[in-house]
Amino acid sequence: MFKSGNGHLPIVCGIKTIRRAIQQQSSALLFYQNRQLELYASKEAKRLTLRQLVYFGRHMNEERLITSANYVRTELPIRIAHRLRDLQALPYVVVTQEGVAKVYELYWSAFEKLRNYPKVTSLAENDRFCQFVGTLLNEHAPVIPNLSLGLSLSSPHLPPDKLDSFMRRMLISRISRRVLAEHHIALSDTFSGRGRETNGEPHVGIIFTGLNVKRSVERCSRLLKESPLWIMSSSGPSDSSQLPDVEVNGHSSTTFAYIREHLEYIIFELLKNSMLATYSKHQNESSTPSIQVTIVAGEHDVGIRISDQGSGLPFHDRLSKASDLFSFSHVRNATRLEDSRLGALRTASENGLRATVDEQVGNWHKAHAQDPIAAETTSSELLHPRIGIGLPMSNIYATYFGGTLDLVSLDGWGTDVYLRLPKLGTNLEGIEV
Repeated sequence: MFKSGNGHLPIVCGIKTIRRAIQQQSSALLFYQNRQLELYASKEAKRLTLRQLVYFGRHMNEERLITSANYVRTELPIRIAHRLRDLQALPYVVVTQEGVAKVYELYWSAFEKLRNYPKVTSLAENDRFCQFVGTLLNEHAPVIPNLSLGLSLSSPHLPPDKLDSFMRRMLISRISRRVLAEHHIALSDTFSGRGRETNGEPHVGIIFTGLNVKRSVERCSRLLKESPLWIMSSSGPSDSSQLPDVEVNGHSSTTFAYIREHLEYIIFELLKNSMLATYSKHQNESSTPSIQVTIVAGEHDVGIRISDQGSGLPFHDRLSKASDLFSFSHVRNATRLEDSRLGALRTASENGLRATVDEQVGNWHKAHAQDPIAAETTSSELLHPRIGIGLPMSNIYATYFGGTLDLVSLDGWGTDVYLRLPKLGTNLEGIEV
């Protein structure tokens, strides 16, 4: 049974309706009462904290590694089942939208594969399990752009609060599953001696126990200035000298335990937006004002403020308040239904999107290596179309373990962004059942 587009009148999907849906999209749209799905969806997800993940992985042995494998094996299908039920509860007009059906099919396939995966009992079986999970992670790379595309197209059929709540649950859950899977794979690699190079920074799995905030800010700044293809166009600078510098002040020696990939994605996206806004405003001036990054280590939190002089946020007819930039609804953010955004999302859904810094930098370098002249003369909007994922995903990453991300615009001057992250590692994952 489904809800109609207005969310009130029930619609019973008979055989003819199901057949039409299959012809239009995919057999994955055949929503039915499945005993196994109901069984898993009735279970509560076992949420973890960063401290628990670090504590369990710090003194790894064969028994603990196999325990970790079986936890991941049994927990992932539970978390996927909750999201499948979320998808099934959407109005029928939404589930037939481009992108949504593809996500449902991916989730259903992963649920069946994980549910039927045998218990891990040895290190050899764990290696095969890690390969299996890694394959699933790659298969799910198109989820973010497909979800964003489908929900953008569905925006006229869903109230903004309902749409954004659904997207938050889907994206938080996706992050949580990837954290569990990637953390276990990293623990397995370290235990077997295949651990990745981390420049001597202490870490347990994917969690850096002494993550240096200033170093992460400087790394993101350097990568942006070394790979300026995202900002260049035929009329832009021939090098990065006109891009604003980033100055770091405050408690510059601050370290804490956190997932470096999450922190650096947030900083990278915020600095990218600040650099773009600042460059656009001051490109015809003799000098470009620097971007100020202030780090503060509080008793319970780490605070990061990023201040630029890029004129502020584009309010008025397209945006009413800063937090609307985190929204996937066209009611709150009119750019969601722009043709250029929808086209870019379709392209991204084909190529996949993992929402990491390394992915973006790798794409820039790949484009430059294939055709350096075209890369430096092609309009940045064509080479790297903006799909509107950066800020919403940064907000999701920030709030995953109970942090916050706030934007304050000073119209005509610039924008201050305030990022707060808990530093004690005691906050549970922010997933919803």
